Amino acid sequence: MSHLRFNAVEKAFSKAPLALETPQERPESFYAVNVFDREKMFQYLPAEVYKELVNVIDNGVPLDRGIADAVAKGMQKWASEKGVTHYTHWFQPLTGGTAEKHESFLEYNGKGGVLEEFSGKVLVQQEPDASSFPNGGIRNTFEARGYTAWDASSPVFIIDDTLCIPTIFISYTGESLDYKAPLLRSLRAVDKAAVDVCRYFSADVTKVSAYLGIEQEYFLVDADLCTARPDLLLTGRTLLGHEAAKNQQLEDHYFGSIPERVVNFMRDLEIRGLKLGIPLKTRHNEVAPGQFELAPIYEECNLAVDHNMILMSLMQKTAKDHGFRVLLHEKPFKGINGSGKHCNWSLGTDKGTLLFAPGKSDNDNLRFITFVVNTLMAVYHHNGLLKASIMSATNEHRLGANEAPPAIISSFLGTQLSAMLDALEQCGSEALEGGRKKGLKFDLPQVPEIMVDTTDRNRTSPFAFTGNRFEFRAVGSEANCATSMIVLNTAVAEQLVKFKADVDELITAGLSPNDAIFKVLREYIKECKPIRFEGNGYSDEWKAEAARRGLDCEASAPKLFDHYLSESSVRMFESMGVMNRIELQARNEVKWETYTKKIQIESRVLGDISLNHVIPVAKEYQKMLMDSVHRMQQIFDADEASELAADNLRLIREISAHCKAIVDNVHAMVQARKRANILESEREKAIAYHDEVESYFDVIRYHSDKLELIVDNRLWTLPKYRELLYI
Repeated sequence: MSHLRFNAVEKAFSKAPLALETPQERPESFYAVNVFDREKMFQYLPAEVYKELVNVIDNGVPLDRGIADAVAKGMQKWASEKGVTHYTHWFQPLTGGTAEKHESFLEYNGKGGVLEEFSGKVLVQQEPDASSFPNGGIRNTFEARGYTAWDASSPVFIIDDTLCIPTIFISYTGESLDYKAPLLRSLRAVDKAAVDVCRYFSADVTKVSAYLGIEQEYFLVDADLCTARPDLLLTGRTLLGHEAAKNQQLEDHYFGSIPERVVNFMRDLEIRGLKLGIPLKTRHNEVAPGQFELAPIYEECNLAVDHNMILMSLMQKTAKDHGFRVLLHEKPFKGINGSGKHCNWSLGTDKGTLLFAPGKSDNDNLRFITFVVNTLMAVYHHNGLLKASIMSATNEHRLGANEAPPAIISSFLGTQLSAMLDALEQCGSEALEGGRKKGLKFDLPQVPEIMVDTTDRNRTSPFAFTGNRFEFRAVGSEANCATSMIVLNTAVAEQLVKFKADVDELITAGLSPNDAIFKVLREYIKECKPIRFEGNGYSDEWKAEAARRGLDCEASAPKLFDHYLSESSVRMFESMGVMNRIELQARNEVKWETYTKKIQIESRVLGDISLNHVIPVAKEYQKMLMDSVHRMQQIFDADEASELAADNLRLIREISAHCKAIVDNVHAMVQARKRANILESEREKAIAYHDEVESYFDVIRYHSDKLELIVDNRLWTLPKYRELLYI
């Protein structure tokens, strides 16, 4: 074993679990202690200012900058009492991560000294360099001005010694350069459209909120082993590496006993998250070895996205404290399951009604069917755009790989709801019977009756109805969920607007509201039927059937991004006031450029590892075999030496063949990269990297992985899967 790999493996397997000081108090006593929530607002703000700020948060009224100084003063007092010395505008640029510039509270006092001050002006607005973040050509290098502006609906929080203020990020010319601004606009659009439709069923509804629960999958690897893998460090995934003899085939890791080191990490992460107001609830082993999952309680969509972005950063920091590295890449290891974010999305009114939950009356059930069918219509008409919203250079590796939903958007409803829609299409209102749970009894007196849900679950469905919500299972584990939520909320908003127009037209023509709703729904159910699929999404038959149904079957991320610029997409975003054509064009330029750069980095790393790790080690082992053959020829007679050396000679030839194939393909990959780099169009460059450069990855890996099986284990420099996956 090489010294580097030996030292890394020795450190990894000799580590004892980190001893932790678990708080003696219960979680509810320290929940959100580092968040300027309503309790702190009430305590630190004047009564009138508190009322105005709550009105902004709850009802979306414009923020009066006149109260900003009072709010800033209260925030600073609270933060200073907790030892905070700096503040930052925390935002989500198009890099996919978060950004922050820390400023201290210090200001000159005019007498040669300093004082700590925090004004409403700096709370509400700051000016980062808009040309230094991805902007798709909206900003030139010499046109640097951009603005961050406080999002009062997302609470301010403390990380270490810094007060973090959630903000949007826009250019000097007004275009959004982040994920939060269009997400907020999409939430406003779906709120307005859904309220208008809700009033067919309940006149007192004044607000509809989108809710989101994000199940976050991730891998943990030992930090020392990760350091010895250049591909993991630089790309987040293993570009080489043969499968371990034992991986997930025994299905013994899922929900299994959590390793002690991992439990300590999880406990520490949960405590830190709870202090930041992130309501972490679930933790467990996932399917693949070394893979785990956490999930919070459902929250309002904007806050859920913010919390997930905070959480991903917190996971990385906490993992380092425990000697781990968190891998959020969608496919860090070949041959075992990848990771995703299951986005459980729903709509609810200010009266406490979940719009995707059946009720006890016909009116409730008609409302339920109305929102389900309109969501299906939105998904049907924008299925390609929804797929584009979750596609990336990293998620491409996971989708359709018999572990995640296929790269075709369809919706699973379950037998009961599907039958209800079919009956409604054929029969009308008499088909409306609410979905109620039924009991499942066992002939065991000590086992109580189990209440069975109205739908089963279909893990191959990208967009499944799961009782009172839809689960968007195709989102990638390292993605900002805002990307997919922007599209989903906007598409549903557009569809609800169309539904109301269609119903109102029939009412104007003389139909009663209920008859008009039934008539429109029956037409919609028939129209969107191609999006409904109850079977196995992994099957080849489904791919052929999906194409016949007219669903988008494209699997290339660079080509899928075209959906953002289709006329139907531009019309949808602009009509709903979410993004304009210029913003969409800029974002696509960023998507194509980001895709190219990620594949380019992987290509460079793969070439480096192949030529500077794999080939030298293989040649060294080959030389050892040659020396052995030579010694045999000196000791034994020709026939006996030939017989004894046969295996070594075969291995020598195999090593030469694999090495030549690696060198030839790395050289060809570099030439393909050079051809792609001279293309001026970001779209064409991304397509060239997808079709030509990336096509060499698998063949290089194949030959390298064969060498890993041949070369003496003591010589191999890179930690192997059996060492990386088992903590």
